[in-house]
Amino acid sequence: MMDFVILSIILLAIGIYGLLTKRHLLKVFISIELIATAATLNFVMLASQMSRDVGEAFLILAFSTDTAVSAVILALLVIVSKRYGTSDIGELIKAVGGEEGKSEAEE
Repeated sequence: MMDFVILSIILLAIGIYGLLTKRHLLKVFISIELIATAATLNFVMLASQMSRDVGEAFLILAFSTDTAVSAVILALLVIVSKRYGTSDIGELIKAVGGEEGKSEAEE
C-alpha cells in the first residue's frame, strides 16, 4: 500500500510542477489530470482498506466523474483555441483583456 501512496505523491508533485510552469493550455490540462489521478489513486487505496465493495464503488465513481470533467475541459479548450486562435495562456489573457476593453470603450 505504501508504494501506491508514494506513487500518488509523485504524480501530485509532477502535476503541480506542470501546473505552475507550463503556459500551453493542453499541458496545463494534462497537469490537472495528473493531480486528479493522484487524488483518485489515494481515495481508491484508502477505500480498499475499508472493504472491497466500497473501494470498487469509489473507483467507478472517481473514473466516471474524472472522465466527465475531462470531456468538458477538452471541449472548452477546443472552443477557446478556435475563438482566439491560440492556446498560450499569456496570449489568451491579452486577447480577453483586449476584448473587455473594447466592449467598455464602445459603451
